[in-house]
This record gives sequence, C-alpha cells and structure tokens, in this order.
Amino acid sequence: LDSVAIGQATGSEHLSLWLADGVNYPGQADIRQRKRWATAALKKVHAAMGRSMTMLIEYKPFEPATYFTDFFDWGSSYIFAKAAGPRAKVLVDTGHHLPGCNVEQIVAWLIDEKMLGGFHFNDRKYADDDLTVGSIDPYQAFRIFNEIVADEQETGKDLDIAYMIDQSHNIKPKVEAMVQTVCQVQELFAKALCVDRKALAEARASEDTVAAEEALRRAFNTDVGPLLRAVRRKLKVPADPLQAYRASGYAAAAAKDRAARRREMGLAATSSYA
Repeated sequence: LDSVAIGQATGSEHLSLWLADGVNYPGQADIRQRKRWATAALKKVHAAMGRSMTMLIEYKPFEPATYFTDFFDWGSSYIFAKAAGPRAKVLVDTGHHLPGCNVEQIVAWLIDEKMLGGFHFNDRKYADDDLTVGSIDPYQAFRIFNEIVADEQETGKDLDIAYMIDQSHNIKPKVEAMVQTVCQVQELFAKALCVDRKALAEARASEDTVAAEEALRRAFNTDVGPLLRAVRRKLKVPADPLQAYRASGYAAAAAKDRAARRREMGLAATSSYA
C-alpha cells in the first residue's frame, strides 16, 4: 500500500510486484491457505490503486524458497491477476524460468489472453543469472519479439507492454552494460520486424516446416546495423551509442566526482550488487 501511495504521488502507471514468499519443506505450510492469503492481499492492493495504474505480477519457480514459491509460474500469476482485478496483468522476467522453458510460447499465450503486462529483460545460462540481454541466447529474445511483432502487425495496434531491464551488472561497467543492452534489444526487435509474414503464413499453410523456420532464420540473420544507424542519425543521436559513450569520458569524470564526494562526506568506497 505504501508503494501505491508513492506511485500515485510520482505519477507512476505501474505497480510491479515480485513476492519472494514460499516455503522450504513439505508440510511447512498449507499451500491452499497461502494462495488465499496472497489473493486477499492482492485484491486489497488493487482496490487501493488509481484508475490509471496497472498491477504487474511477476513469478519465479524457486529462490529464495526451495520447496515452492507462492508465485511460481505464469499460470499462478495469471490466476492471481484475474482474482486481483481488471487492472492486474502478468509480468514476464525472461530469466525466471526453468531450463528449457519455451518463454515465447508463454508470451504468445499471454498476448492472446490480453494478460501480458510487462517484461523484465535479461539473459541467463542456468537460473536467474540476470546477464545482459542476448549475451547467452539472442535467438530466444528474437523469438519473443517475433511474437510481439506478429500480434502488432496482425492487429495494427501496439501492445500496451511495460518494457523493463532487470540485470545484475556486477562484472560489466554498469552504464556500458545498459547501453549495450538497449542496443541489443533494438537490434533484435528490428530483426523481428524483418520477418516475411506472407512467406511465413504460406509455409505454415502448406505445412512446409523447413520454409517456416527459414523465414525466422533469415530475419534473425539479417544485418539491421545500417537500419539502426540510419534511424539514430534521423533522431540526431549517436549512430554507435556504446562507442560514443566510451569516447565521451563520462565514466572517468563520474568516478572522479564520486571519489571527491565520498571524501567530502567521510564515506568509504563501496560497491553495489546491481
């Protein structure tokens, strides 16, 4: 409820929830009762939200709880959102899935049910690694964007999706990692826009599996660099954002300023996880 009040004061349109609640051992808690408690709490929060605010309910199969988490997959978040109220939807964190999970299928289903509210984009190798988008499996991110583009082109309307980044930049420099991520997202989304929808539909209609897959592969392998650079020049922003940031000297200047401020305030140098 405090977050709702803060959101209303700041004009935020989204209340994003990830609840780490769960249990570690069989018999530790009543599973159905915990579901009822969570449902009641979400209804109360939803009722307190302003009319322009959307509740986004995230899920995660494990961690920190090991036996089960209360919001454990997209289906549980879907059920909770339906129970909470009409302004509640599902938030998909791309790293919050078990290995091998078909995330783009989840996205497609939620789009079709009008229940996809937003994303936390990242990448992973094993679990919730929070690596930069596309660093491990760029083809998966492309396939997710392909489902979004397919619906938007079919309906002629942009989906109302909250696009967010949720990554842990504890190895890469933080600003560089974010610039790299945004550029990668733009590249993969542009590739999804390159899918030949007519050829794909014809391949599906004729049950030509190879041709259907090739329609996606051709788009994924398309060099969209010239397109992105042209768009950036039109917007009067650097054609190569990462190179421009590195050449700006901002990182060194900011580090020098932080060090000076810490000395003035008598603070020791620290590091942050995210």
